[in-house]
Amino acid sequence: MKRFALSAFSLALLGAAGTAHAESSVTLYGLLDQSIQFVHNATPEGGNLWRMFGGNLQGNRFGLRGAEDLGGGLKAIFTLENGFDINNGRLGQGGRMFGRQAFVGLTGDSWGTVTAGRQFDPVVDMVQPLTGGGYWGSTFATPGDVDNNDNSSRTNSSIKYLSPVFAGFQFAGMYALGGVAGATGSGQTWAAAASYSAGSFDIAAGYIHMDNQASDVLRTGWTSTSDGMFDGGATGLSINNAYRTAKSVGIASVAAQYQIALFTINLSYSNAQYKPDAASAFLTTQKYNVGRVYLGYQLTSATMLGAGYAYTRGTGDASATYNQFSLGADYAVSKRTDFYLVAAYQHARGDQRDTNADGTNGGLGEATASIGSYGNQSNTNSQAIVALGIRHRF
Repeated sequence: MKRFALSAFSLALLGAAGTAHAESSVTLYGLLDQSIQFVHNATPEGGNLWRMFGGNLQGNRFGLRGAEDLGGGLKAIFTLENGFDINNGRLGQGGRMFGRQAFVGLTGDSWGTVTAGRQFDPVVDMVQPLTGGGYWGSTFATPGDVDNNDNSSRTNSSIKYLSPVFAGFQFAGMYALGGVAGATGSGQTWAAAASYSAGSFDIAAGYIHMDNQASDVLRTGWTSTSDGMFDGGATGLSINNAYRTAKSVGIASVAAQYQIALFTINLSYSNAQYKPDAASAFLTTQKYNVGRVYLGYQLTSATMLGAGYAYTRGTGDASATYNQFSLGADYAVSKRTDFYLVAAYQHARGDQRDTNADGTNGGLGEATASIGSYGNQSNTNSQAIVALGIRHRF
């Protein structure tokens, strides 16, 4: 017992000595977002849905974030972030322990930040915050999240660089190794983005390219370093599910925001292209052009109001138009807790490619509505959603 006590005391002294030379910190943080939600035309059978739903404004999470001062302005950093379903406790992001984020890296005051692991891409980091979805989440996001406006996709095995801010300008780049022997580019992802801020004006633009794994036979789904944006599952009449066998997906995005007095105004545009090859279950590139406008108003110091509109036009393999209108109100009762009410209505017209029950692609059918990235597939061209919720940060 004396030997054990002495050893423990010695280790404590060593730990204290190490702390004196390099400051380090680890922070436990998290967010809980829960609501009562109603969806009109929530199923292919036309049924309405009442349910408890978590993650309207932001996904539920807890995580660890750490930093160690290495001296000379250099720090080692890491983030491990878990996502989960607040209503049943199950892991999110396909059952991953740290599915939201998991990376380690170095940051320096003069040269920027390099991180490696599972991460958001630079377009998500810089462009998405300047859209209505950046504050209000899924209810304000692009129909079907065809352009990753709701952060559906994260990237595995990625290396990302973020520059310091130079006179309001900042840029970032990312590359993810596919890890397939003999086929370096199979399943790879790369992205770049840049932003500029000048007082009340902000603008950002970026591009991400995601490759599906190469195949000698017909693919049955999406296998890449990136998760992809196929929130409707493998079957059903999801807006973009028929293109999950694409050879590649490329998304160009730009957004601008201006704040004047109590108002926040932003405009954004994106172009998403799902390209096939011989192993894809479709033959013609499917394109989605998306335009969004958002207006926010700070009614009081505690109350925020928002209104958004998203226009999505699909062309190429299938031609359809989706118009989505969104409203939101948020009331903060403290620095960490707020109540919110969000609602959206979507109308679709034209044709979209169906997905059969066995997961294979079907023919062209009437376009059906699907708000944001919720994945609820109506049997008609319209859908509405309302959610009353509470959000708490710790």
